[in-house]
Order: sequence, then structure tokens, then C-alpha cells
Amino acid sequence: MIVSVTRSGGFAGLTKQGELDTSGQPDADRLEAAVRELAAKDLGTGRPQPDRYVYRLEVRDADDAAADVTQHTVAEQDVDATTAWLLDRILS
Repeated sequence: MIVSVTRSGGFAGLTKQGELDTSGQPDADRLEAAVRELAAKDLGTGRPQPDRYVYRLEVRDADDAAADVTQHTVAEQDVDATTAWLLDRILS
């Protein structure tokens, strides 16, 4: 599974991007479980808030280039501990 993240917004309005292929990672099961939980967090509380981050994630199958890309959008106020850990792994 390949997960790409784009973080935008915040006080300065800067953008940061990262990508992670979960295959071969020692904690691949935990990473992939965190990705599967994202659908429930897609803009859970509604619109993004001023001066806060918005995370846009794209998930695709690493073994199938023709597979559909799944997209998720999570506002900073909806980021829980699991999602924060996932975002940190990808953006670090």
C-alpha cells in the first residue's frame, strides 16, 4: 500500500508532502490498519477551521498500478492519536 499525504493550511499557509510504501515496513500491519480507519474521519466535524491544517491523503495498491486511488481529507481538529501517528510517519 502506498500512502501519499499533502498537508496544507496552518498559520503560514505552507504545504508539506510525503509518501510511504507500507510494504517492507516493520509495522506495516499497524500502518495499514490506521489507513483503513481514515474513511470515518473524512472531515468528521465539517469544514476546516482558519489557521489549522488540512490533510489530503491518497491511498493506492503498491502491486497494482491500475488500481483505483482512494482519497481522504481530514481536518486538523479531527486528527486522533492513531491518525497523528500515521501522519507523522508519512511526513517525517
